[in-house]
Formats: sequence, structure tokens, C-alpha cells
Amino acid sequence: MSDQELDPTIAALLAETQDSSRPTMSDAPISSFEPSPAVKNPFGQKENSADAGHKNVDLSITKFAPIEKFFEDEPAPYFDDPSYYKTCLTGEGQPAQRVHQVLSKYLTCTDAKDRTVYRQQMVMAYWELVHNMAPKMADLTLPKVKRMMMRFGVILPSLFSPEQKQLFSKVIMDNNTGEPVYYMDEWFKEIASGRLTLSATDEVRVKKSANDGGTAEQQHLMQLKSKNDGKLQSSESFVNAKESERQMIEHELLNRVNALCEHAVMIGLEPHRMPYTEMQRKLFGEIQEKLRALQKNDKELSGHLKELEEARSVAGSLEAKIANGPVNVEINKGDIDTEYNTVRQMAKMTVGRQGNQFPVFTREFYHSTPQGTGFRENVLKIMAWIEEMDPGAFCRIHKNTAHRIVPYVLLVPTYGDFGFCWEPFDRYNRITSRGRIVIPMYPRDLTISVLMAVADLRWQVAKEKASYYWMEEGLTGQYYQYIENQKLKGDLKSYFISDYVLWLTKEVNGVQRMDKELRAIFWRFVPFNQQKKDELKKRSVVYQELYQRDINRSMSDGY
Repeated sequence: MSDQELDPTIAALLAETQDSSRPTMSDAPISSFEPSPAVKNPFGQKENSADAGHKNVDLSITKFAPIEKFFEDEPAPYFDDPSYYKTCLTGEGQPAQRVHQVLSKYLTCTDAKDRTVYRQQMVMAYWELVHNMAPKMADLTLPKVKRMMMRFGVILPSLFSPEQKQLFSKVIMDNNTGEPVYYMDEWFKEIASGRLTLSATDEVRVKKSANDGGTAEQQHLMQLKSKNDGKLQSSESFVNAKESERQMIEHELLNRVNALCEHAVMIGLEPHRMPYTEMQRKLFGEIQEKLRALQKNDKELSGHLKELEEARSVAGSLEAKIANGPVNVEINKGDIDTEYNTVRQMAKMTVGRQGNQFPVFTREFYHSTPQGTGFRENVLKIMAWIEEMDPGAFCRIHKNTAHRIVPYVLLVPTYGDFGFCWEPFDRYNRITSRGRIVIPMYPRDLTISVLMAVADLRWQVAKEKASYYWMEEGLTGQYYQYIENQKLKGDLKSYFISDYVLWLTKEVNGVQRMDKELRAIFWRFVPFNQQKKDELKKRSVVYQELYQRDINRSMSDGY
């Protein structure tokens, strides 16, 4: 997606919401650029662990919790600190000096051509500063203003408009949602502390030297643990499901046996009682069916319990080995560098080849609304809406059982429009590990950016599930054959992402933008919730026909 122009369909949707007003940056000079000695952070050192994402996925959760609060009632003082700029750059060495020099020239330059040159130089200088600061995000004593720079791209608060400054000062800083949604400073903090594994790359990892044997062994054990965690969670989920099924069958069986054992007194022949009634005789067959169902359930439950027992035994063994390993196992600098390069690439991809790569927050380029800015709560609200409309958005099928697995979400402070999926799941745990999606914080339309990321995730998960048969079976197979029949050329996934955005922005409201065959594919493989289907069937004969197909399929064995 980063090597292409924005898809025309998505571009048209963005144009509908794009703000025509373009505020200009004030030419007033920015005072006091010289770095000063380090200053103490006046805002306290309390840090949120942001630990929602590295915990095991809770497969019993069925939906997002409602967001009760989107902004704080009172503004935080971070951006009112007169030493904000100096604190940001102090202690960051040559990268900070480079940022200071280039930013000073950029803000005071009046020649348009020179300004363009400084803009390009600022991109390199800023990301070198991020590279220098990334390992420090695990330091709880790090001044909050440095985190604000990493989180929002805010180096100089005077580049805010008064309204923007008030808005960002009220952003909820801690992750109180329990969901794995991270700002960039939190992401590097989790990586540096080892609570979050490195993002997958196409590059070959350098093997550890003999001196690093202990660390390498610990990391190998962690990988095995991650893989076993998937089996453990999956087995536990199956056991819970089968136990619930058994309880339900036993309850139904008990009701039928109780009904079978009820006999009315036979009038005139007291105290003798009536034989079985016609309704009671029918219960014999039903009771036999319930007993067969219990027999099948018991066989499956026994198998899952055995798998659970084995997974727990392996987990105990691995935890013991990890506990007996080196006390201080840290992600080394090479790994931090690897993740930095990955995040840098992610940021580029959110913007695209033709987009605005300028990394510093400024009112000159920020055109998002408060609700359309990629703050954690706003993104979660959109994800909850997507899941409500498309219940299978975050589901992964294993042994014919759907597991709801919310991906890690990285929020990058860029002026991009492209949300995307970096990886659909961890390569060591394909069953229950989280995928990773990336969302730009300052897009023209946040909803479309999140939709693109979820579409990308959905496509990759469906493709991995179909494996070698992805061009023949399921969602990807049907869609591939449709594109082939249309004789369309280009990237298949990009077509799907564009159509998914249409599906959840137009078709969801009964606005028919898809052709008949394509709509049928989405209706079956990317279905709306039942309530939405019931609503749409009343609005048009087009949806009524699709609704009837659902009924026909449900009555056939092949559904």
C-alpha cells in the first residue's frame, strides 16, 4: 500500500470528509532554542504499566467494553512547561543538536524552496532522535515531556493553536481500557522491558554469539512458552465450551426424564396411575438422542482435557526453566534497533510514497477533528463499531471454533491515511496470539484508516487459514475468482481493502455501491450482524434475496 497512490474509491470517501479550511502556521519567531542543562520533571514520575497487551488473550470476552470517558476533565500541565523544548532535547546528544539546528532554520526560513529542503532534513533528524530515545522509554524516571514528544510528535508546544493545545492537554495518558492499544512511547517501553516481542521482519536475524548463550536460551524458552500458551488457551477454551455443552444437555435430559416420570392417577382405579401418554412416548427417542449427544460430548471433552493436562505440564516445565535462567534477561540494543527500524517503516507506510512525511506536530499540517484524531479511546470506539457491524472482524477459527482475538494496535503520530496490518499473528503461536495493526494518528478520516487496517488483518487471517487453497476456498478464494472474472489487474489485497471500506461505509447503510456478485461474497463471508441483516432486508429486494439465500443454506447440509 505504501508504494501506491491512495485507492480512488477510498480517496473519494476521504474527500467527502476532508476539511477545506487549511490553517496556516504563524510566522512569529519561536523563542529560546538553545538547549539548557537537564531540568527535573515537575509532573511526577508515576508510570502506567500499559500491560493489557502482553497478558494472555482472554477468550471469554466477547466484545469491547464501552468507553466511558474520552478526555480528562482538567488539562494536564505538560505543554505549559516553559522548559518543554529544552527538556525534550537535553541529554540526547548529537541527534538533539541536529533537530535543534534544522527546526530553527525551518521555522525562521522565508524562502519556499529552502523550507522544502529543511522539511526533508527534519524527517531524518527527528527519526535519529527517536532512535536515540527509544531504549529510554522503559526508564520510569524519564521526564514526561520526552514521552509526549515520542507519543504525539510534539517538540515545540508553540506549534499548537490554542484549541489544539487545550485538546492534547486533556488526552487520557494512561491505558485504562484493558485493551492492547499503544502509543509509540508505550510500544518501545514494552519492547525494551521484554513484555512485548519484536515485530516480525523479512530480514534474517543475526544469531547470538557464544557469550550470549544464556540470553539466547532464555529467548528460545520464551518462544516455546508463547507457542505452548496458544495450545493452553485453546484447550482451556474447548474444555469450557464442552463443559457448558454437557451442562446444557444434562439439564435438557433431566427435564425430559422428569416429564417421563410424571403419571396422573387413573380415575376409578385408584391408587393406580396412567400409562405413558403419546407425548411421553416421544420422549424415549429424545432421551436416546440426548444420551448419544452426552456420549459424543464426553469423548471430545476427554480429549481436550488430556490436551489441557499436557499443555499445563509443558507450561510448568518451561516456567521452571525460565525461572532458573539468568536473572537479568533484557532485550539487547540490537533488538531495540531492529524494532526502531520496523516502527520507522510502519510510520512511512501510514503516509505512503506521495504523503507528508514531516514528523513534527504543527498546526500547519494537523487538520483532524478531536473525535477524528487517533487517540486511544477514539480508535477503540471505531473498532467496537466495526466489530458490532462485522462480528467476525477479530475472530480466528481453530478446530471449527471461533476465537475472538483483538490485535495489538500501534498508534503512530503521522499525517498519514493508511491503516494496515503488520502481521496477522505471532509466528510461534498461530492459535491465540494477537496480530499487529498500525494506525496513523492524524489522518483525514480516522474511521477509514481503522477500516483499512481491520480489512488488511481480515484478509491476511483468511488467507493463512486457507493456506495452499487460498485461491480456491473461503473468502480469499471467492474474492480471487471474482477479481479474475472481472479481468482486473493490480494488488488483490488492495482491491479487497477498498471493497471492505465500501461494505462498512455504504452497503451497511443500504447504499448500493457494489455489483451483485461482489455483494453476495461479502454478505456470506463478511456478514453483518443479524440485526443489521434484518434491517437491510426490509429496505431493498437486493438484500431480501441475499437474506433468503442465508435461510436456504441453513436448511442444507453444506452450510
